[in-house]
This record gives sequence, C-alpha cells and structure tokens, in this order.
Amino acid sequence: MVLTGLAVVFIGLAAAFLSDSWGYPAPRVKIPLVDKAILDPTTVRRTYADLISAKEDLSDFDCYACHEKGQPPPLRYDENHKLLIPEEHVNIVMGHGSHGRNNNCFNCHNETNLTTLQPRDGRELKLENSTELCGSCHGPTYRDWDSGAHGRSNGYWNTKLGPAVKKDCVNCHNPHSPRFPGRKPAPGPHTLHGTGEVTHTPESPSTH
Repeated sequence: MVLTGLAVVFIGLAAAFLSDSWGYPAPRVKIPLVDKAILDPTTVRRTYADLISAKEDLSDFDCYACHEKGQPPPLRYDENHKLLIPEEHVNIVMGHGSHGRNNNCFNCHNETNLTTLQPRDGRELKLENSTELCGSCHGPTYRDWDSGAHGRSNGYWNTKLGPAVKKDCVNCHNPHSPRFPGRKPAPGPHTLHGTGEVTHTPESPSTH
C-alpha cells in the first residue's frame, strides 16, 4: 500500500510537470550598467589650487602682466548700470545673483592687489583660498559645506583607509556665474531579484 501510494504521488507530480501546471518563473530583468560619469571622481572645474598642485602654467593668473600695480582697473557700465566686460576678459559671463547687484569685480577681487581676494570682513585671501570668500556671504551654505551636507568630498569615508578631501566651491560653481546646472540623478539600488511572478509560455521548452 505504501509503494502504491508513492507511485500514485510520483505519477501525479510527473503529470503536473509535463502539463506545465506551475508555469515558468518570469525572466530575470537585465540590470543596466551604471553610467560611468556618475562614478567619475573628477569635478566639473579645476581651481587655482588644483593648478598649483599639478604644477601647471599659471601665467593666465598674472594680473599685473597687463594691469598696473597700485592703480585699480577702471570699471565701465552701460546706461542700465550693467558691467561692461573688457575685450581681454570676453570669456567671463557675469551672472552672480538674479538681481545683478553682485556684478562688480571688486565685490570679490581686491582692487588694490589683484592677486588677492577680499571677503566682507576686510581680510585679504589668496586665490587658492576662495572658499572662505564664498563663505563670507553664503554663511548657511558654507556651514553645510563644512559639515559635509553640501558640495563634494573625494576619498574615503573611513579615514583610516585614506584621506577625505572636501572640494572647493569653485570646483563645481563658476564664481562669475555660480548657478549649477541640474544633473541626472544616479539610479536607485536594485534588488537583483525578479518580480516573483509566474508566467505560462507554451512555446518554452518543457524542461529547464
């Protein structure tokens, strides 16, 4: 009786298998590769400090190759009080704020020493310390940057494995037109599992 019962069970299982009673699992979804640009640690801009570290040519930053020392360069404006950019700096587009009141070179550059920057507190900063200049006006954003909530850090979360480097404001923002263009967000985490649904595919082979 036991053997007969087992035989009936196995015959029933074989019949269910051959008739595709359970169907087939849904095909696994192909997971697209992450865009390499999202994983690239290179920032969109290089700073003066980056150029110094790389020992690159800094002649473009030699203001006094053209300007006279001890004499602030004259600023010219149109009838709407909009700053006129000299031909020598035609690549600069002024757009620091929507109201236009910041479009004045000497809001940031030191008119008596063009090799330095001047924050609101009256200090003189080297060009490579520009983040402190940004922080003198953008205090809340600077605090977020300092705590790691804003901006970009390259390196290691675990500093025992290696250094973590906070990138400067101008590694992402153009100081003359700082509005940062939107970026496509990185994809969310994938479960690596199928949907769990069962589908019937008559054209599929009866064995796997």
